[in-house]
This record gives sequence, C-alpha cells and structure tokens, in this order.
Amino acid sequence: MSLLRIEGLSKVFGGIHAIKDLSFGIREGTIHSVIGPNGAGKTTLFNLITGVYTPTVGRILLEERDISAIAPFRLARLGVSRTFQNLQICQNMSALENVMMGRHLHLDSRFLPAMLRLPGIVRGDRACRDKAAELMAFVGLESYLDADADSMPYGALKRLEIARALAAEPRLLLLDEPAAGLNPRETAQIDQLIQKVASTGMTIMLVEHDMKLVMGISDHILVLDYGKKLAEGTAEEIRNNPDVIAAYLGG
Repeated sequence: MSLLRIEGLSKVFGGIHAIKDLSFGIREGTIHSVIGPNGAGKTTLFNLITGVYTPTVGRILLEERDISAIAPFRLARLGVSRTFQNLQICQNMSALENVMMGRHLHLDSRFLPAMLRLPGIVRGDRACRDKAAELMAFVGLESYLDADADSMPYGALKRLEIARALAAEPRLLLLDEPAAGLNPRETAQIDQLIQKVASTGMTIMLVEHDMKLVMGISDHILVLDYGKKLAEGTAEEIRNNPDVIAAYLGG
C-alpha cells in the first residue's frame, strides 16, 4: 500500500514547467530516493509535497487524503516532516532547544495554564526536554546536550536538524540533501543514521547527490530530468538504465 501517491503533478513558474505530469507512489516503511541532474525539480517536488508550493495541476495523496493545498503546519499534524538543503537551525538557541522546538505539536499550548505554570505544563516541559535529549542520543549527538547550536560543527548540525524533524514524530520524513557539504566520515554517519531511522519503520523520502549513499540505502529510486520522470526502479535497475546514464554523463 502507498503511504504517499502523486498523480499527474505539475508546477509551472512563469511558463516554465519545474515539475511536469509526474506520477509515482511511495510504499510505507521504505527509503524512496529522488535523484536527477541539477535543476531536475527535486527540491520543487519536496516543496510541493510539504505544502510550500501549491500544485498547478495534479494531486498529492497521503493515505488517500488529498493534501495538495494543505499548509505546512497542518501537514506536520498529519505526520509529514522534513529537513532542508540549506540548514534551518536556530543559531541563537541551544542544541537541545532546537530539538525541543520540533515537539511543539505535542505540547499544551493553552495560554492561561502556560502563564500560570500549572503542574501539567511543568511536567510536559520536562517530558519534552527528556524526549529531545533521547533524540539527540539517537542521532549520535549526546556529547552536545549542553552545547549552543552556533558552536557546533556543520556535520553535527545536519544530524541536529534530523533530530528536530524526528521530534514531531512523523510517519513520512523528507530529507533534502542530508549529506551535502559533508566529508566522507560525516557522510558515513548520515548513511548509518538514515538506515537507523528506517529500521524503526518510518517511511523516508530522500533527495541526495551522493550516488554511493543513494545506491547503498534506497529501496526504490525515482529519477527526474527537467521535471519529468526519466526512470524509476531499484538501485540495480537505475544503475544500468541507459537513459539515466545519458542524463548524467551526456548521450
């Protein structure tokens, strides 16, 4: 069964088709990667799925519910969470506070109880902090529990952003180039972390340029070229597809 289904999706910017008549499905509990040359439409597709853009044509279905025009904060409540190609970390906060921020949907946000610091609010805040610390340990950042975000190395911040996305307890996690700018050791850590997250049963959609990483962890791969589907299949099928080779290396 598909957790996410895309039907006839198109997005036009000033006459340019960033995404054109795209259809595919993502099975629950899989790692589904999206690859393609620069400008292929990968991040545009992510922005459509997460409500940043509204489709020009077509539908996006999450378990048969049309989410094509739903705002990002409402999608978060439905279990869709993401990271960004360019880090979106609050540098004026601690690492732990960044992760805690990702749990805002699970906190009591009523004004009066919060103002009076009622016992339920205090317990909720303590549980939020404990869960954030647990997630930091899960992504391998337990040594940064007391660190300020602006003092952390870039590779650690990449994992911190994943921890914050996980804090929302999503069913579908979208990772936009999680290994971008990382050295080989840091890339290996991200590779292991993605597989660790997937082992919990979470569905992952991945955009990534590191082909070694993609080919090693993906259950299914979709290849885009100028906004259109060029190919899809297993890593082996994509690796040997002549159209994919031509798109990357030139016909």
